[in-house]
Amino acid sequence: MRIVIGEDSVLLREGLVRLLEEAGEEVVGVGDDAASLVLAVAEHEPDLALVDVRMPPTFTDEGLRAALEIRSAHPDVAILVLSQYVEERYAMDLIGADTHGIGYLLKDRVADVGDFLTAVRQVAAGGAVIDPEVVMQLVRRRKAQSTLDRLTAREMDVLELMAQGRTNLAVAHELEISIGAVEKHVGSIFMKLDLPPTPDDHRRVLAVVTYLGT
Repeated sequence: MRIVIGEDSVLLREGLVRLLEEAGEEVVGVGDDAASLVLAVAEHEPDLALVDVRMPPTFTDEGLRAALEIRSAHPDVAILVLSQYVEERYAMDLIGADTHGIGYLLKDRVADVGDFLTAVRQVAAGGAVIDPEVVMQLVRRRKAQSTLDRLTAREMDVLELMAQGRTNLAVAHELEISIGAVEKHVGSIFMKLDLPPTPDDHRRVLAVVTYLGT
């Protein structure tokens, strides 16, 4: 199997190269940022790209966006994301489109070298290997997004300002509406997000958590 690795950590990258080559696989290229990863895949046309999520320059989601670019330009190249994080937005784009030859594993949860090599080979063969924790986080995000779709545009404006810590009075001033209108919108938000009044839960906080969860 021919593999390209996208990983900015020198120690981890070299460790992966050694591990894979000792297991009989061929590492044909490496990239220490998203751009060099994409170029390496274009040059070598590997069977598999092994990709970290957070790469230079911003260390946010460059690797995952590079994986999407690779998937679009080279659909026959399998993608295995190996990361410390679940980058939910782009992970949903990558996994949700087509799970053929797709994997997403969390580094901290890879406890056995044999299991890792099995996952590499399974993804390269066209299978899908997704860490259950990744699945759980993506399902939570999709559920939250589905719930927020019930809100009107004005209610989303109100909820966004609530998430910024604004009071009802401050929201009214910002949106140039009456405080009564804000209270009506807030009540509607609680109802649509299935947040009935209870003695133990702070509905305003729960609504904001739902908003931030997307």
